[in-house]
Amino acid sequence: MKEITPGIIVDDRICFGKPVIKGTRVPVEIVLGKLAGGAQIDEVMREYELSREQVLAALRYAATVIAEEEVHVAG
Repeated sequence: MKEITPGIIVDDRICFGKPVIKGTRVPVEIVLGKLAGGAQIDEVMREYELSREQVLAALRYAATVIAEEEVHVAG
């Protein structure tokens, strides 16, 4: 297990090594997908038994990944 950012871990034995919320088996992508689909933070918290801080950790992780991404536009 490795904590890649506060509150987010990767472990080859959990969800095939995809980033998950620390202390759970909930993938970050599921949390982000729910929020992107219009779910409120409180709904995601209830559905996956997460704290507000855990949901916010997923958002912070996503923001960090996007900030580091390089986009090359062809044309």
